[in-house]
Amino acid sequence: MNNGTEIRFSDGTAGRIETFRSERLREAYMRVLHPSGLWIYVFPKELTTTSVLYATHFGSADAAFTVEGDRCETVLPMGCAHFLEHKMFEQPDGSDAFALFSALGADANAYTSWDKTAYLFQATENVYEALEILLRFVSSPHFTEASVKKEQGIIAEEIRMNDDSPSERCFVNGLRAMYAHNAVRNEICGTEASIARITPEVLYTCYRTFYRPQNMALVLCGPVEIETVTAIVDRVLSSLPEDMKTPRTVLRRDENAKETRAVHRSRVNERMQVGKPMFSVMVKDHDAVSLSPKERMRRDAGMMLLKELFFSTSSDLYLRLLDDGLISPHFSAGYGATSLYAFFEIAGESDDPDAVLREIRSELSAAMEHGIEEEAFLRAKRVLYAKTVKTFDGTRTVSEMLLDFVLSDYDLFEYVDLFETLTREDAQALLAEVFTDEAFAISIVSPLHEAEEENP
Repeated sequence: MNNGTEIRFSDGTAGRIETFRSERLREAYMRVLHPSGLWIYVFPKELTTTSVLYATHFGSADAAFTVEGDRCETVLPMGCAHFLEHKMFEQPDGSDAFALFSALGADANAYTSWDKTAYLFQATENVYEALEILLRFVSSPHFTEASVKKEQGIIAEEIRMNDDSPSERCFVNGLRAMYAHNAVRNEICGTEASIARITPEVLYTCYRTFYRPQNMALVLCGPVEIETVTAIVDRVLSSLPEDMKTPRTVLRRDENAKETRAVHRSRVNERMQVGKPMFSVMVKDHDAVSLSPKERMRRDAGMMLLKELFFSTSSDLYLRLLDDGLISPHFSAGYGATSLYAFFEIAGESDDPDAVLREIRSELSAAMEHGIEEEAFLRAKRVLYAKTVKTFDGTRTVSEMLLDFVLSDYDLFEYVDLFETLTREDAQALLAEVFTDEAFAISIVSPLHEAEEENP
């Protein structure tokens, strides 16, 4: 990291542009802290499209919190973060912010996850104009009883669509099998009953608590200049109400404190209209949530290496399962870890999901007993590094990855370097630590005529 150019803000204070470089990747990005507390990140790339994300560290798992100084805890109805994301696009005059982006040729969107809400756009022109629109509409909430009531109907339809999706049901049931208390087991959209309790007052409480610049990050990747970006941010955020510029300490309820290493339930079945059974094998990584960000980042890299070793489409296990007709080509694996949750998922389709689970556990047990082959380990490291390097080819993948790392307090370039330092012994130890018998759960969605329904 290098400290570089000084930059002046409208309030008379000065900041400094910090530059982070990777000699290995021959890439660099910059950041600057605005007086409001907002961190601005710019990853310059001379490509045609610029990708921009403006995000708050507030997601569906933030179900209850206490603002420092308050005597009472605030408990939110499920789905508040997602509901707020929808409502932010409505302007005070009743127009929709999407139309403003469209007029500039920018493609705008938003999403809510367990730990964040992000507003984004991609554009090949008029980027700075679109950036100002993004900053202004996220800084200008407007909620009325009528508009909230209307949105309840729209989101209720989205909830019903999710309930009718076999893949969504399989995944959510898997989360509920793993976790007994953690809020990630709840639907991100909420339920029809929970969103009916959302009012303008609830939304304003969420906004004033979590949409403060100190709890947000702005990330851009493309042919943009950080000085110009910072000037636009300064112009827009200088008009924020003074109380929104004041930092507030928010104490979030730690739902994971009630969890144990063992999954809540080892198996969940549900029947739906599907042609072939679907499965999600979940592995609960309970200890990861209590690690420091640096330790968790290293664990994440190690788990990605295990994913490449055992569950990539070139792995021995995948090829054997496919050759034996136990799975279809629609097979995936992934790992995610934050201070809220951590788990590994293997998902696919199979006429015999239990046989797939047995094969997975047998393969991992053999690796624990006999050790990971050195040649396979080195090959997986090379492939994983190559795949990671390739993610830097596009502005959207870079901006999304950088945002995830920023909000997780990870160092992007240090993470890439970890693949070089991880040893076979590291992978072996992680395999034995995480993939224990008590950590496994399986969620199955079977055709209506094949399984007894078991509600999670």
